[in-house]
Amino acid sequence: MAGDLRDNRGRGDAEWHWPAIHPEGRQFGLIAVGIALIVLLLFDWPVLGWPLLALAGGVFAFFRDPERVVPQGDDLIVAPADGLVTLIEQVPPPLELQAADPAGGAGLGIAPVTRISIFMSVFDVHINRAPVGGTIRRVVYIPGKFMNADLDKASEENERQHILVERADGRLIGFTQIAGLVARRIVPFVKQGDIVAAGQRVGLIRFGSRVDVYLPQGTDSKVLLGQTVIAGETVLAEIGRLQLIEGVSQ
Repeated sequence: MAGDLRDNRGRGDAEWHWPAIHPEGRQFGLIAVGIALIVLLLFDWPVLGWPLLALAGGVFAFFRDPERVVPQGDDLIVAPADGLVTLIEQVPPPLELQAADPAGGAGLGIAPVTRISIFMSVFDVHINRAPVGGTIRRVVYIPGKFMNADLDKASEENERQHILVERADGRLIGFTQIAGLVARRIVPFVKQGDIVAAGQRVGLIRFGSRVDVYLPQGTDSKVLLGQTVIAGETVLAEIGRLQLIEGVSQ
């Protein structure tokens, strides 16, 4: 769904709204509320009932789905997830995204590229968004373990889902949703052949996880290790832009 146009000259809506709750999470929140009410009203156990009601509020908050204003630019790559940048390193793309597919679609190749890893805690918004606009060329789900998603080896051993997007100019951008220690399900909103806009919702991961983005050759990260990013709004990189960026933690 298209949003309202906003610009840097003050045009657009600046009102605050309660964030929507994604339909995927409403059932969990309502179940938690129902259990809390049963404990409070039927069994009259306030010591247990009120904490359960607070937990229900936490479940709703976990599945919140706020609107985002996506920066516009032909060569921008935006963050696909809210969270903390925990890794920026040169690595080969995942095996599932390296080679051409049986239909002849190109892959990312084997040469090392910059991978940016974004760790989502249980307090972050967990709706994932497309880092660029284009056509979904590949969606590969891999069952696996549920190790701490903050660990480097989670990219190869945890349950994960690889997505490959082809831009209109033919450039390929890959990213991976990785289940974590608490996460137990990756929920996709898109499939192969779908056309997405930059910042469009593409899926979620329940209860703590990580998303890796693979930048194309000749592209440096515009975010720093330890930086907090916002899905659909923070610019991770500008395609073809090589620049050393330094910052001082405060």
